[in-house]
Amino acid sequence: MGDSKLADRYLDAAIGLLRRIRDEEATSIAAAGTLLADTVTAGGRLFAFGAGHSSLAAQDLVYRAGGLALMNLLAVPGVVGVDVMPATLGSALERVDGLAAAVLDSSPLRAGDALVIISLSGRNALPVEMAINARALGIHVIGVTSVAYATQTGSRHSSGTFLKDHCDIVLDSKIAVGDAELTLDSVPAPFAPASTVVTTALLQAVMATAAGTLAERGIEPPLLRSGNVDGGHEWNGRILEEYGDRIFYRH
Repeated sequence: MGDSKLADRYLDAAIGLLRRIRDEEATSIAAAGTLLADTVTAGGRLFAFGAGHSSLAAQDLVYRAGGLALMNLLAVPGVVGVDVMPATLGSALERVDGLAAAVLDSSPLRAGDALVIISLSGRNALPVEMAINARALGIHVIGVTSVAYATQTGSRHSSGTFLKDHCDIVLDSKIAVGDAELTLDSVPAPFAPASTVVTTALLQAVMATAAGTLAERGIEPPLLRSGNVDGGHEWNGRILEEYGDRIFYRH
């Protein structure tokens, strides 16, 4: 099988997953977008969190052209990506009890805010504890996860529960356990993950819904423009100043 055939198989798998989330998650996407719009309308702040590669989908929402300026990254040192050395430390930190509570206590999050928590497996202590503690503080939680893990793997949190069990709204990415779309007889392990493609698309669909919902209410959604188009920097400067009290990535 040539490389082009493998590329086609991967892209077809990704397209199939995107179609599934479009068709099967429409209600949840609408609910999540509405929740974010409600939070913005009420003066609340927006945050996103993910560990490891799930952090990529969180970072994709923050300070970007075409995105809502109000989305902030809730960063946990050592788990924001693969920049920590050794990379395996990030995976270990996801299993540490008490870390999420410490992060929330030292963050600007408060009652009435919204927090998007992204965890493909939803089984590690960090995202589960993050969701439990956030809701206890009166924070709205949107969980983005593959629900399949809850039936095919065990929880690593002391409660035995998963991220999906502690959210106001759950978005199911439909990613198969193991996050690899392709197999070959000549390759000993499955390969070609699709979780980043699908999760980022799922969340951008939510953000589009939030922006449209605000506009329907007569509220201009605080969107950022590309700094690489004429007038982009001036536009963004106005938005960042107007909403500065709800933006935390400037300091």
